[in-house]
Amino acid sequence: MSERVFWADPYLSELETKIASVVGTVVTLEQTIFYAFSGGQESDSGTIGSYPVLSARQEGSQISYKLPEGHGLSPGDTVLVLIDWERRYRLMRLHFAAELILELIYRKVPEIEKIGAHIAEDKARLDFVLKENISLFFPELLEEAHARILQDLPVTSEFSDRENLRRYWEIKGFARVPCGGTHLKRTGEVGEISMKRKNIGRGKERIEIFLKS
Repeated sequence: MSERVFWADPYLSELETKIASVVGTVVTLEQTIFYAFSGGQESDSGTIGSYPVLSARQEGSQISYKLPEGHGLSPGDTVLVLIDWERRYRLMRLHFAAELILELIYRKVPEIEKIGAHIAEDKARLDFVLKENISLFFPELLEEAHARILQDLPVTSEFSDRENLRRYWEIKGFARVPCGGTHLKRTGEVGEISMKRKNIGRGKERIEIFLKS
């Protein structure tokens, strides 16, 4: 199992490590900063040993990376892992913006049911079962989210169960939420956000969240 360095330091954009295993074009690493799609958050983009990572997959406790044919890497080789930091940081900011909005809407509409989420580089989305127009809540949601962002509150991210790789983020006095993504250190890093509503089917609503800068 790869050591997930992206949890210990999600701001790290390069890491020297060793290849743990190779099966054709698929490799695993002894340690990794390269996040693989999970919990709705898209994978990082970048390189392993100068080879572009074509896809990253999390299967159980293992993360594997697909490289181009003919990469020539072998177990034990030392490699430099580089991730696209600009992309990672936008994903982190949008991820936490979505987490804030989600926690706030649960408080406004306790009966709401989340049925989907996706965090991409350009926007985040949250899907719900809800019979009314979700944009009715936008003014309050944005006001409360921006209040916490402007307070620049510290965000803690730790293990709740290390053996089973379960983690959470927490803002003291606000919320503690299970989540295994990469998280910001402070709420102020999110910056100003905007939201857009989409109707995705009868009784279903979508919130799209965007960074303003």
